[in-house]
Amino acid sequence: MEKYKLELNKESSKYLQIYNYIKKLIIDNKIKEHEKLPPIRKLANYMNVNNATIVKVYELLENEGYVYKIVGSGTFVSNMKLKKEKNIKHEGLIHFDSGNPSADMFPIDDYKKAINMALENDGSTIFDYDEGKGSKDLREKIVQYLKERKINTNSENIQIISGAQQGIDIVCKGLINYSDVVFVEEPTYNGALEVFKSRGAKVISIPMLDDGIDIGILKLKLEKIKPKLIYVMPNFQNPTGISYSTYKKKKLIELSEEYDFYILEDDFISDFPFDSEDNLPLKSYDNNDRVIYIKSFSKILMPGLRIGMVEIPMELQSQILWAKYSSDISTPGLIQKSMFYYMNCFNWKQYLNNINNIYYEKYSLAKKLIDEKLSNKIKVRKACGGINFFFELPRGYLSYNFYKFLLEKGVIITPGTYFFDNIIDNRYFRINIANASLKDIKEGIDIISDNIDIFLANYKEQNNLRSNKIFY
Repeated sequence: MEKYKLELNKESSKYLQIYNYIKKLIIDNKIKEHEKLPPIRKLANYMNVNNATIVKVYELLENEGYVYKIVGSGTFVSNMKLKKEKNIKHEGLIHFDSGNPSADMFPIDDYKKAINMALENDGSTIFDYDEGKGSKDLREKIVQYLKERKINTNSENIQIISGAQQGIDIVCKGLINYSDVVFVEEPTYNGALEVFKSRGAKVISIPMLDDGIDIGILKLKLEKIKPKLIYVMPNFQNPTGISYSTYKKKKLIELSEEYDFYILEDDFISDFPFDSEDNLPLKSYDNNDRVIYIKSFSKILMPGLRIGMVEIPMELQSQILWAKYSSDISTPGLIQKSMFYYMNCFNWKQYLNNINNIYYEKYSLAKKLIDEKLSNKIKVRKACGGINFFFELPRGYLSYNFYKFLLEKGVIITPGTYFFDNIIDNRYFRINIANASLKDIKEGIDIISDNIDIFLANYKEQNNLRSNKIFY
């Protein structure tokens, strides 16, 4: 572990310092090709930072191609020669692998004005540490925003966070102890899986049906095992795009009361209805304070702002407030205040309506093309909105082979092992349309459709089906 010794500068972001340090170790060949990086929890303890910081570092290294993950085994250094080759190849590719909105959606001009308003109105106080829960003005504005989503709360229950990933981390740090049981949807968001495992939790996966989590299997598990928490995305789930029926939303809350567990709801895009009959957050049905509600703004505003919120039941506030403080004391005041001024002064409702129209146009086009060109060739999970589509190749085929095959054709997808806790027959893959233009969506799906028969004819059982190596 000596090679990871780093004196952190308090004046700049910890995760960027660690990212740049490890990247340099890799470039200088001080961490060898295919060498395993330390487990998240071990490195976090060694560097005296929180687990979410290391999760963010590893994600950034992976996105930049310096490392790859093997699900269930860890994070490893990539072949740098291959990385250089891939960087050349990736120019001009159609990206169905990025979940971030395209930069042309960002309200740059208005947000510049919001930043200037924050600086002019709040002065030097904007650079002080604020109270632990975050800016009072922003929290009160968020309370108004949540009321429109049928969530009735008050500013004292709101904790401002530096993105949804930190929200998951501080909830776990406050609630989860070693060997506690956490239920998750299967498949689910990999960043959450990493956090749960870094806390030493035992993760149990519950399959997803077309209308939400499999309530029958969930009840069978609950009769034998008591979880501390269940992590869910009830609206336009990542990676499947599935939304829960109203019945299942209410039933999950009912079960949480009956079996005494909390629900961690991760909401990243429920603001928009798409084709869903019920896009209300699970929290809007919660009359028993069983739901811990995380709202991320990364898919509806600018992801680089790293801002979100957690609505916390009163009895859990002291643990989670402590966990937030121990992570980074507070979310930067300039970010919080500029977010407040943007929501307060620049017609937030109209902005959301514009983003809704952009996303719905992308979703509708992708769904139409997938139905016409792909649904008769491979299985497609039934989605009623959102930015993700989830596919299943026939048995005997690997999505990693399909990923490499499509890469040569100019399209990047995400292999499915990224979204499962356990190693499986890797037939699954995800297409995300958030970053792609309408032109890219059409061209990308056309490329997949035009080439999938060739892949199915030539790539059956070429690799060990238990392989789960992912490259980016």
